[in-house]
Amino acid sequence: MATPFTQRWGLFVLLGFLSIALGIVAWIDAISVTLASTVIIGILLVIAGAAQLFHAFAVRDWGGFVLSLLGGALYVAGGISLMYEPVTGSIVLTLFIAACLIVSGTMRMLIAARHRELNGWWIVLGAGLISLLVGVCLYMTLPWSGLWLIGTFIAVELIAAGVGWIQFGLALRQANAPTSP
Repeated sequence: MATPFTQRWGLFVLLGFLSIALGIVAWIDAISVTLASTVIIGILLVIAGAAQLFHAFAVRDWGGFVLSLLGGALYVAGGISLMYEPVTGSIVLTLFIAACLIVSGTMRMLIAARHRELNGWWIVLGAGLISLLVGVCLYMTLPWSGLWLIGTFIAVELIAAGVGWIQFGLALRQANAPTSP
């Protein structure tokens, strides 16, 4: 049955194509997208830090004043560092991502090895190995990987989202199609 929602299927398809186009642009210039994203992350950290500093003074009689003050100051300092040194900031963020992948991949491999009695344990092992290898590759290719990783992640996300929106729009179109008796 056609509803106003299903009749707007084309808007979802349009959004999908726009997302894919932006993803391709981001992929073509992943380094600029990485650096711009790092600056934006820095701005967000400064805003969050300023809010936390304001909050710390607004409720200074609370027992967590010093920790709240320190946290806010660290946010502001980290944000300013990312804004003024986006190349270094993107490398540090990539190092953090690499470390997370190495740790999570190793943990999944250990979990899989401890539970070999379960069906499909090898899938968890394989996924952990892939995460470990990606993390090691990112680390081994620093500082270069720090320049393209975040922009590439954004590009992949935009393209994947675009494909999803196109599929959703086409499914709505099919749902909107009149059914034959």
